[in-house]
Amino acid sequence: MSDNNNKGTKENLPWVEKYRPSSLDEVYGQSSIISTLEKFVETGKLPHLLFYGPPGTGKTSTVLALAKRIYGEKLYKNMILELNASDDRGIDVVRDKIKNFASTMHIFSKGFKLVILDEADAMTNVAQNALRRIIEKYTRNTRFVILANYAHKLNPALLSRCTRFRFQPLSNESIKERMQVVKKEEKIRLAEDAELSLLKLSNGDMRKALNVLQSCKAILDFDDSDQDNGQEISLEMVYECIGAPNPNDIETILNSILRDDWTTSYLTLRKISSDKGLALIDLLEGFIEILDKFELKSEARIEILTGLSEIEYNISKGGNENIQSSATIAVIKNGMEIQGKS
Repeated sequence: MSDNNNKGTKENLPWVEKYRPSSLDEVYGQSSIISTLEKFVETGKLPHLLFYGPPGTGKTSTVLALAKRIYGEKLYKNMILELNASDDRGIDVVRDKIKNFASTMHIFSKGFKLVILDEADAMTNVAQNALRRIIEKYTRNTRFVILANYAHKLNPALLSRCTRFRFQPLSNESIKERMQVVKKEEKIRLAEDAELSLLKLSNGDMRKALNVLQSCKAILDFDDSDQDNGQEISLEMVYECIGAPNPNDIETILNSILRDDWTTSYLTLRKISSDKGLALIDLLEGFIEILDKFELKSEARIEILTGLSEIEYNISKGGNENIQSSATIAVIKNGMEIQGKS
């Protein structure tokens, strides 16, 4: 009965958790970091660690797999204190939760305990200074693993007490390898163009790729009787789930800007944006990607990139989208006029 309940609970988990690596061998794309951590474990000399890098690159998965490797699958939860520092970010948490955990020894263990601070770059400066003192004081029986997206947001005194590991965005091969496991387990099919687009749009973020896959699976709404009916995740479904503009829509708008008069271009842009729920900021990135492949004069390229960067800045400051849409058309048309001049 217990096994059935555990199985049901696991089935209901988000795929990010369901397929989280359970051992260091299953962590993809960070081989040099994993090999170094293996040596630390083998020698029994684990320093304080800082894992930093973009989201979805395996920082949390690595430290949890490391904890399981050190303490074993059954005991590791009793030997670690895991906090999300973006929520528990004040000095009271450092003084109470962390200090109380770090200052005590586990009666059945001769080793050290592990404090895991996720998103530590969100901690206040006062809390970081207090944490520095606790790290110094309780090093004998506690190790700290600090996870952050940006190392420069951490106190230099805190950084100096940790061995730093930078997690790179995952390669397409690493994400694809993990996706193959998920596709097999979940019995889903993914069109080739959809897979290529998903790898591109995930931008090295494993979490993003798995979340989009799970959303697409939910749309298809497979059940046991339909799994062999030939349904598969399409390119359009990937773009819909990820919230990114379809390249075909971007090309349609850009072709209208390049070929049609201003009014037609504006109406085309606004209609497609409205019908597909697209944000202008996403369209700008698509325009730049396509225009980057054009053979443009330096003057024309500079005019377009400078203009679009100013529009992107205006949008970030709350600029009116209709006005910025009009400005986008003007910038691209002016750039192409410069291109056409001898």
